[in-house]
Amino acid sequence: MRAPADLPLEIGAPLPKADLVLQDCSGKEITLNKAKMNNGLLVMFSGNTCPYIERNQLRTQEICKYALSNNIGVVLVNSNIAAADEKAILTAMKTYATDQQYNWYYVADKKAELADAFEANHTPECYLFNQQAKLVYKGAIDDNPGNAEAVKMRHLHNAINDMLAGKVVKVNSTMALGCNIKRF
Repeated sequence: MRAPADLPLEIGAPLPKADLVLQDCSGKEITLNKAKMNNGLLVMFSGNTCPYIERNQLRTQEICKYALSNNIGVVLVNSNIAAADEKAILTAMKTYATDQQYNWYYVADKKAELADAFEANHTPECYLFNQQAKLVYKGAIDDNPGNAEAVKMRHLHNAINDMLAGKVVKVNSTMALGCNIKRF
């Protein structure tokens, strides 16, 4: 029998690893619980170098700003760092976050603990939690991570709007496409 921590992260599941201390690229230590704001938390697995991340830079900035403007905390998670020099990685993450004008947390997931707990496999891959820290959406930012001009459905934006309106999120799970998160 599987332990509760090993069960799939399904819609309605509580925020996993909520008190795990994470290193933000600014040098500050945070937890997901501390990053959560009154209307919830958006956790997005990301990185500095994935071509899908590069193609989604503007969309990442827009959705993160939208979440923050609606009192939803934002944490971007870099899990592709296990075999690297932590100080060098944090410096590269800080440079990237500054270049991208991030004003939200961008944390290192050195042992891929968050990626494992969330069952995240791609960058970008998004998880939206409501006020009660229950999962209401998981998946892609939109329906075309490879081509911004071809987007027809903005899944994460719609999920945020449904959640803020007190509605059940219509499309609560989509397939995330992108670079694989590497477990070393």
